[in-house]
Amino acid sequence: MTDRTAPAPPPRDLRLTYGFATDRGLRRELNEDSLIASEPIFAVADGMGGHAAGEIASGICVRTLGDSPIIGRHLPEFSAADLEELIEDADHEIRRQTGGQAGTTLTGVVLVQEAGMPYWLFFNVGDSRTYRLSQGQFGQISVDHSEVQELVDTGSISAEQARTHPRRHVVTRALGTGDDAEADFWLMPVEEGDRILVCSDGLSGELTDDGIYAVLSTVRDPQHACEELVEATLRSGARDNVSLIIVDATGVGDEAEMQTTAPRGGTFAADVGHAVETGSHPAQPDGRMPAGAHAVPTDPAHGTPDRRTTEEP
Repeated sequence: MTDRTAPAPPPRDLRLTYGFATDRGLRRELNEDSLIASEPIFAVADGMGGHAAGEIASGICVRTLGDSPIIGRHLPEFSAADLEELIEDADHEIRRQTGGQAGTTLTGVVLVQEAGMPYWLFFNVGDSRTYRLSQGQFGQISVDHSEVQELVDTGSISAEQARTHPRRHVVTRALGTGDDAEADFWLMPVEEGDRILVCSDGLSGELTDDGIYAVLSTVRDPQHACEELVEATLRSGARDNVSLIIVDATGVGDEAEMQTTAPRGGTFAADVGHAVETGSHPAQPDGRMPAGAHAVPTDPAHGTPDRRTTEEP
């Protein structure tokens, strides 16, 4: 019998522009956040401050993602089950190296292909957040795995009360520690003009959603928007490490191959503390990356940091 199923249309001319930044903040001695912004994976991991070696946990997490064979590929066919397996690998490796004494949150998005069309594959474990600004609508995609979110869900407290609740930093799921490391997933079609924000709670804990939206909706360049949000967090007190990635998608309606316009993708692993490449900012001894600076790039073949450094003249 002849298969009369029409072939999937070719990938559309989806153009990505993105920026990223991380900062130690004003109260913490170390930066325990790690991030990866290497097409098609964009993710932030926040090492658990209440556990030993949170920076090790977050670093293992982003390097595991960076070792994925889809790094550097345009619109790969990559399912939630594939991503779940990758996240489980990170969880197992953290437990193996730290004996369950270190933990990390993880949130982000993978740009994938479903039936020849571009989709966002969102994922989350813990209380770091992923937001989406799409067609004028702004909102949080991820759902916090935290004690206060459970209180909000049951109506015990309001969302505003949750912002100052004394147990607002207690998470109910994490990688590398505890009994529950299960990730949530969401698959959504890419829309023209989508803007995705991936961030640690060092951002969302300092700024309201309205404050975040004010920057995302007015600052066009994603790197500049990252810088603006970090500066706003510092003005607010920056009681925690802050890390974020902003990804813009345009050209969704054009038929051609996907293109990427962005700083060279890279991995910032807090437990490595390597130097940054762009902007001539030397790395801080604790691994802090200045706002607006770009991480040392990831080798597309191996997902490991390129050891080149730059120094200020």
